[in-house]
Amino acid sequence: MTRIVPKDLPTHIAEVFGLAPVSARTYGGGHINDTYLIETHARPYILQRINDAVFTRPVELMENVGLVTRHVRARLEADGVDDVDRRVLTLVQTPEGTDFHSDPYGQVWRVFEFIGGATSHEVITTPVQAYKAAQAFGHFQRLLADYDGPRLHETIPRFHDTVKRYADFAAVVETDPVGRVAGVREEADWLLAHEELAGSMLRLAAEGVLPERITHNDTKLSNVLLDDVTGEAMCVVDLDTVMPGLSLYDFADLCRSGATTVAEDAPDASGLDVDVPMFQALAEGYLAGAGSSLLPAERELLVLAGKVMTLEQAYRFLGDHLAGDTYYQISRPGQNLDRARTQIALVKALQRHEGALNSYVATLS
Repeated sequence: MTRIVPKDLPTHIAEVFGLAPVSARTYGGGHINDTYLIETHARPYILQRINDAVFTRPVELMENVGLVTRHVRARLEADGVDDVDRRVLTLVQTPEGTDFHSDPYGQVWRVFEFIGGATSHEVITTPVQAYKAAQAFGHFQRLLADYDGPRLHETIPRFHDTVKRYADFAAVVETDPVGRVAGVREEADWLLAHEELAGSMLRLAAEGVLPERITHNDTKLSNVLLDDVTGEAMCVVDLDTVMPGLSLYDFADLCRSGATTVAEDAPDASGLDVDVPMFQALAEGYLAGAGSSLLPAERELLVLAGKVMTLEQAYRFLGDHLAGDTYYQISRPGQNLDRARTQIALVKALQRHEGALNSYVATLS
């Protein structure tokens, strides 16, 4: 059944949060949540409707966001950091003291104070940007290292369970639901041969070598606000995937997206290589931001993390191609296959450079 939503609903929701909106308009380039800029006479705000088709546990998600942002704020204030309101997201509560509002249509809404004079950027283009983005995520990890509140919800269960990702991929290769396996036999066999690598980080976690942390799980440049004047990283945003995980997940996501020489969906991955200066900047920035909050193993295994998380994404992309492109949106036939091939090429490139990259990381520890 089609849900009819009044056009003035964003304005009405803003009023529910105690705001007096002058205007409301769509804002930003996000593809998941509905986002609006709410202008008031006092200041602007960001209003968002959480997409419960993607985030099926929106109330638990909001509990995580509230716990994390309040802890980060307390740490920044305790450290005497200037301009705290620009360095952490600030939730606006309803008059009843809640961090979100559920509308009559069952949708969950939230409001953040707008952070002015800072902008997100879609693509990392220079090592300086890479360093600053990675430093912001490392610092985010450091600020949460002493969190002692209730364990966060796993709002997307088994999100980085690489053993399950491997099993899911093996199953779709076995069943071949749309008859595509014959055309990608080489890629499928290569991925199936890397089961041990896929589970390596989870084994280290099970052995107690890698501790559970609070992790962001979507570490890309566009999720860091950079100051419009100085270029300094101000605030980590988009906390919807914040939940328990491994710190190496966050560095690995930066590596996967930022330390490659071709686009993720390039039709030809033959020229792909590791962008070594970018990798070095990401490693420097992340470790500088995290400081002493990380254990030696977390600092030493950055390259392994990059391989494992890139491999995980290869399983997901090629698995979706074999399943008939049912999960990731595509704009052309074969796009998920191209995505998978770039991930495979990046894992191979990281393997080629592994010795030199590990040696460089060792100089940072």
